[in-house]
Amino acid sequence: MQKPPSNPDLQLYRDQLKCSFGQLDQVFDDCMQEALAVLSATGVKDYLEGASLICMIGRGFEPVLVYLEEMPQVAAKLGESTLSLVSQTVWKLSRSPNGKAIPPFLQTIAQAGRRLGSAQSLESYIKVILDMMERTTSSIHGFHSTIPSPGLPVLLQQMPALLSQLSLAGLKNWIDYGVRHYSNHPERQQDYFSLQSADSRAILQRERHGTLFMDCERQLDLYLQALWLDRDHLVPYSHAFDQVRKPVPYYDHLGMRVPDVYDDRQGIPGIDRYRAVLAHMSAHRRWSTGIIADNFSPFQRLTIETFEDCRVENLAARQYPGLRRLFIALHPVPREDACDTATESCIRHRLTTLSYALLNADHGYRNPVLLEFVQRFHELLAQGPGSTAEIAELAISFAACTRVQSDQLPRVHFTDTEVDYRDDNRHLWKFIEMGDEEESFDEHDKQEMLDEEHPQGLPPRHYPEWDYHSQTYLPDWVSLYESLHPPGDAAVIDKLLAKHSRLAKQLKRLLDLLKPQRYVRVRYQEEGSELDLDVAIRSLIDYKSGARPDPRINMSHRHDGRDIAVMLLLDLSASLSEVPEGCSQSILELSQEAVALLAWAIEQLGDAFAIAGFSSNGRHEVRYQHIKGYSEHWNDEVKSRLAAMEAGYSTRMGAALRHAAHYLGNRKADKKLLLVLTDGEPSDIDASDPRTLIEDAHKAVQELDQQAIYTYCINLDPQADAYVADIFGKQYMVIDKIERLPEKLPQLFMALTS
Repeated sequence: MQKPPSNPDLQLYRDQLKCSFGQLDQVFDDCMQEALAVLSATGVKDYLEGASLICMIGRGFEPVLVYLEEMPQVAAKLGESTLSLVSQTVWKLSRSPNGKAIPPFLQTIAQAGRRLGSAQSLESYIKVILDMMERTTSSIHGFHSTIPSPGLPVLLQQMPALLSQLSLAGLKNWIDYGVRHYSNHPERQQDYFSLQSADSRAILQRERHGTLFMDCERQLDLYLQALWLDRDHLVPYSHAFDQVRKPVPYYDHLGMRVPDVYDDRQGIPGIDRYRAVLAHMSAHRRWSTGIIADNFSPFQRLTIETFEDCRVENLAARQYPGLRRLFIALHPVPREDACDTATESCIRHRLTTLSYALLNADHGYRNPVLLEFVQRFHELLAQGPGSTAEIAELAISFAACTRVQSDQLPRVHFTDTEVDYRDDNRHLWKFIEMGDEEESFDEHDKQEMLDEEHPQGLPPRHYPEWDYHSQTYLPDWVSLYESLHPPGDAAVIDKLLAKHSRLAKQLKRLLDLLKPQRYVRVRYQEEGSELDLDVAIRSLIDYKSGARPDPRINMSHRHDGRDIAVMLLLDLSASLSEVPEGCSQSILELSQEAVALLAWAIEQLGDAFAIAGFSSNGRHEVRYQHIKGYSEHWNDEVKSRLAAMEAGYSTRMGAALRHAAHYLGNRKADKKLLLVLTDGEPSDIDASDPRTLIEDAHKAVQELDQQAIYTYCINLDPQADAYVADIFGKQYMVIDKIERLPEKLPQLFMALTS
């Protein structure tokens, strides 16, 4: 007879744990109280679900007990995602012939978690274990049965000793050697993974190197607290599992990421390399501030990062002079003439040379431009600590002075350019397009944009312009300022929609035809709305035959939906305020009506769409205003921005097209449509040749075509036939009767996207 938990408050949790072992009630209270002390409500739910899953595998009470006792502390240290990670791994082991490996796996998971130090490393560790299991589990030829991995249980028994001596990369290499050489020799495989064979111990000795993070974690914690008054969480990562991009140190709100092992280098012990990494990141945390990244080119951002790295290191060395010797010892020393500008891009070489010169006064370099900026850098720091914004201005000057044509070459000079104790500087940058262009502004930023003292909002983004005379680009020719359009009265747009209620009803009938109706069957699902009989019968036959059945026996259905992203780009030049002959409304008012109807129609279809307006006052002031973002719905806030639209200035279309493509190109959609609504040809106050901006807009359209963005123009100029085809080819429509714009624009959109 089962004994209920002694604490009646825990009965609800006991009822959630679907497990009927009698021994469980003797220990449940203690395990649950520990879990409640360290886990969130979601964590407790995952904890009980994981224990229930392990109970269902039919391996007795021991795996359930180990999971209940060990996992609260593992989850508290590494994160609650490890609860489901471990329980799902146990489930995978139970579905294989390696069920006997479950107890040693669970018994070592707590120590593995403590040694690995992060959820990411624990996940990589489990992948290594599962990969070893699959590669050493063999099938019997001619039969539907398999032989369990001979080495997996003994490997797990040795795991605490292995993790105390090896990094995760070293463990992976040691296991790979054993699998490669002994996968077909069960006895030798057991000898290798139990550390009985000579080559097993030899390979272990070969992979033992460097200073393991977990062996010096306490010293590094004390170093942070004593020198930097910083108590942030240190999270190790491994270099063994990212073959595409080598991980580098970084920090975020979850902690400071550092490698799990450092080798000694040039007489510098591994622990001092850890100290250099932590000192560099701590200096950033003390003296760096984030800046907007969107309007800087990749080369400019790289230059700013280099200058800022050197600024905070110089400030740190002022406070702790011994750090300068450490930084210089770990910094590569590139030869001044090592990079061939005729065949290589020398950006990295140039910046690393500058970085070394900014740290070491005895650098020995002679380049006059480099020496000039070294002097300017130290003059700036002589006046005080400076700021990230000030150092960014100096960095932009350096980028402009040293830029050469060969920087664009695909072959980049990498020798002696990796400063590996520095972090990746992700903390320096704020990306507006990470979410949505206007949602990324918080309320303070929005108010700042609307303030008269900050009419341009963000720093400028620079775009090239096409010179049709020389058939080349004018680099960084146009300065584009983007901002969030100020709000007005949303009721104005509601009145316009009410005015066209009859047209809206007609559009509604057309929209219903465009909405996705057809269902598509999605097969091979573990969970679904109904049973897939063909797969289920096949799995049953496999099960009866002794083979492993396919668990994906269900299927579900989904709409065969539209996948379209739309950007509506509005010309807000001064000519929109004109009232066409025979009309009672200005072009601007008619445009507001048409855009409101179109936005309402697209919202009904559920397509992703954004609205922006542009105007210009010379090449140094192209204005781009966000009216609606992709993640915003057609609501009163968006309507208020549309209602506040005003006409002014000129029409420099090429830069606006390129900037709209910057956002539209980042959308994940099968079809990307850019609709341009304008009432005249491109023009500006500083363009004396009327063909200049027409040719540049045509070039911009070609660039968008190469990015798989379909561009279409709706032109309200009766004389547009003389130039619009030169820009958009056949992708345009001229509306002679402007008063019909509210009717034509939504219909055109539906025709383009049907």
